[in-house]
Amino acid sequence: MSRLLTRRSVLVGSLAVAGAATLAACGGGDSGSGGGSGSSGSTLKVWAWDPAFNIYAMQEAEKIYQKDHPDFKLEITEMAWDDVQQKLTTLAQSQDFDQLPDIFLMQNMATQKNIEGYPDIFSDYEKSGIDFSEFPESVVNYSLYEDVHYGLPFDAGTSIGAWRTDFLEQAGYTIDDLTDITWSKFIEIGKEVKAKAGKPMLSSTAGASDFIMEMIQSAGSSIFTDSGEVNIANNEVLLKATEIYKQLVDEGLVIEVNSWDEYVASFTSEQVVGTINGVWISGSIQTATEQSGKWAVTNLPAIDGVDGATNYSANGGSSWIISSNANYDLAADFLKSTFAGSTELYDTILSSSGAIANWIPAGKSAVYNEPVEFYGGQTVYADVVDFGKKVPSINTGVYYYEGRDAISAAVTQIVGGADPAEALKSAEETTKFAMG
Repeated sequence: MSRLLTRRSVLVGSLAVAGAATLAACGGGDSGSGGGSGSSGSTLKVWAWDPAFNIYAMQEAEKIYQKDHPDFKLEITEMAWDDVQQKLTTLAQSQDFDQLPDIFLMQNMATQKNIEGYPDIFSDYEKSGIDFSEFPESVVNYSLYEDVHYGLPFDAGTSIGAWRTDFLEQAGYTIDDLTDITWSKFIEIGKEVKAKAGKPMLSSTAGASDFIMEMIQSAGSSIFTDSGEVNIANNEVLLKATEIYKQLVDEGLVIEVNSWDEYVASFTSEQVVGTINGVWISGSIQTATEQSGKWAVTNLPAIDGVDGATNYSANGGSSWIISSNANYDLAADFLKSTFAGSTELYDTILSSSGAIANWIPAGKSAVYNEPVEFYGGQTVYADVVDFGKKVPSINTGVYYYEGRDAISAAVTQIVGGADPAEALKSAEETTKFAMG
């Protein structure tokens, strides 16, 4: 897992800175009925990993649910994502399901593999009454397995392009000039900005595939087919994306750095004009408080020459899982009433932690439509929710992380001068080997 996916950085606005079992009954053993009790009575046990973000969100959800259920309580255990994954693997292999909590948080891109490998740790959402059409299809599909829902989307990984408007202005451009454009246009603008402002447009962590994966998802492509077959060697969209990336590097429009800290420093210390990443990167951007009012947010460039290519993508995000050991009725009602039903909840956690909702109705609230001073008065929150609705839905596949790692190696080779087609062919072979 890349650090870009695991590191928590969020949009805080002007108010804060910042296997192998067979799938039984379509998951969790009882098709949404639970099968045990992670807790008893009116208490639910929860695993999550960030006290200032997802744990805080749970605590606020608890307060809201308590208004109509005064005896309700949460017992929240802080557990890093890597530890959650290890714990789930251990319990699944030992069949010790009574140690599972009622609810746990899962990285979106890890969900498919866990559902297939360890189906008995999941309860599905089919009896929850939750309306999944109120969430972006692209996010819902991370935890959709054989047309059954196994996760409730929480935080948004919707991609943004965040740019220093003062540097753009030195070259005669505004944020509108970077909106709804193609990569060829971006390169054209980038050359002029570099010449007149003296700065590259972007930075990227060397050896990471996040940038490439965002590019291909924006065009509705994935490294796996809908049937789960590897789609790397003959993926024309992927080939175009790697060629674009190499051109960006060769033209000096992207600088490659070696660490997360260097990546953040590249835009907070004004080495580059901006960045493209999941919206959570805004938390890092806004640590440069002296730059308030100099930033703006827009969508991504689209890949030229691809039918159906869009200006929207995503990177990261997580979903709430109801375990097979849960007090299912209570867990489902709690989540339905809060994360799938409470504008108050999303307004609260937005202003305090920057957690941007995947729940589409939240974007209509007054809080979401407030101007954000750091971004020059732009209504960033509402804009990002709107972006999320337009992200193409793709099949990430069970072996998405293995495929991403192989792509990372291929991109490194391509930047170094290797033939893109040959590098991608090797990446496909590596991914197939990892799949067994």
